[in-house]
Amino acid sequence: MKILLTGANGYIGTRLLPVLLENGHDVVCMVRDPRRFALESDFGNKVQIITGDLLNPKSLENIPLDIEASYYLVHSMTGSGADFADLEQQSAQNFVKAIKRTQCKQIIYLTGIVNDDELSKHLSSRLAVEEELKNSGIDYTILRAAIIIGSGSASFEIIRDLTEKLPVMVAPKWVSTKCQPIAIRDVLEYLCGVLGNDKAYNQIFDIGGPDILTYKQMLLQYGESRNLKRYILTVPVLTPKLSSLWLNLVTAVPYSLARSLVDSMKVEVICQNDNIKNAVPKKCLSYKEALKLAFEKIEQNSIVSSWKDALNRGYLETYFMDQVKVPQNGTVEYKVKMPFERKAEEVFENIWGIGGSRGWYYLDWLWSLRGFLDKMFGGVGTRRGRTSNTSLQAGDVLDFWRVLLADKTSKRLLLYAEMKVPGEAWLELKVVQYHGKSYLSQIATFRPNGLWGRIYWYTMFPFHLVLFKGMAKQITQYKPQ
Repeated sequence: MKILLTGANGYIGTRLLPVLLENGHDVVCMVRDPRRFALESDFGNKVQIITGDLLNPKSLENIPLDIEASYYLVHSMTGSGADFADLEQQSAQNFVKAIKRTQCKQIIYLTGIVNDDELSKHLSSRLAVEEELKNSGIDYTILRAAIIIGSGSASFEIIRDLTEKLPVMVAPKWVSTKCQPIAIRDVLEYLCGVLGNDKAYNQIFDIGGPDILTYKQMLLQYGESRNLKRYILTVPVLTPKLSSLWLNLVTAVPYSLARSLVDSMKVEVICQNDNIKNAVPKKCLSYKEALKLAFEKIEQNSIVSSWKDALNRGYLETYFMDQVKVPQNGTVEYKVKMPFERKAEEVFENIWGIGGSRGWYYLDWLWSLRGFLDKMFGGVGTRRGRTSNTSLQAGDVLDFWRVLLADKTSKRLLLYAEMKVPGEAWLELKVVQYHGKSYLSQIATFRPNGLWGRIYWYTMFPFHLVLFKGMAKQITQYKPQ
């Protein structure tokens, strides 16, 4: 079957693609920027990449007419502003109009459980998208999931952050809200199981695991799985705004996502029926089994995708890869050129391992302080770490940076700042040869936004003199244990 996969770069899409290929399907991946799509060589000719933006109807003419089924996996938890819901609905309308020109016989949409009368803004937006897809005239299958548990999922990483870091938690009252978590493995099996399945046509299914738990129980059971004794005190005084700030400061979640999650966490997300068993009979993993599977993936450094790699401002904005060419005009920069005598490959491996659990090689406490201040002002901070300790690719997050280019062949790593700064910032690290000698080239570039941007740069410059020179020296000398 020929399948259109939207959201192919997202948390679910990245994991679903290889499963679809393994099942023998031909897949057309629609992405807004093909530079972010990591096409594995063993995918062969069964994957076709097309460029399409759901807010640009003209670009959707790239969708092949012989599509037989389509997955709609596009939504954002980080969108904000009064027009956010309108943009999501417009995206769905543009998609429907485009897909009706094809031979598509089924639209499959993964969304959240929306069984409560009082929904958050994001859940209401997803319900509106549902209606657009249902009214397309094409057979639809809608899967409504609660919290998805898996390595790299936002829900799992928040639970992990809170439980690993806080022996005692003063938590808001939403920790008593009930939900029905489901393992990412089961979500993928359901997504594949409903494809081309007559029993799933024009159906809406709630999907969840066998356990109904409060968020407090989920935190405590995580602690038990890690042999961590944890205490949770529930207080009624934490407003949604304060709860969001609390999540933002304690976890890797930026404030915009934290606010969306808190709004949704006030609503019970429990399956109202088990009709999915008639279409796709299977036994789902328990919450503890899902945790165990996630731990195994983390220990093996085999996290396929992470919510943190999603664009910081949501899918409705930014072609951040356009920043891959560092501007020359209107910028200020600080360069370090550090000679070394060891093998160039060894130094570049140190560049490749930067950030995350390894840190930044020099004055790590200063990087942590900068990340904390960024969090205080609603930024992403440094707690996002990196998806994998062993690999990097364009689009990955790396603490409060975004990877623009990760080229082992040319020994070059280019990062773009996502922290709060009055301007734009790039950091380039590469190994170069000059007159037969090897050097580590490290260039920090800043494009200030007006007077305050220049004041910021020159205020920070003394710190840069010490920090970047010491960092370059340590990178050339560091030897992994």
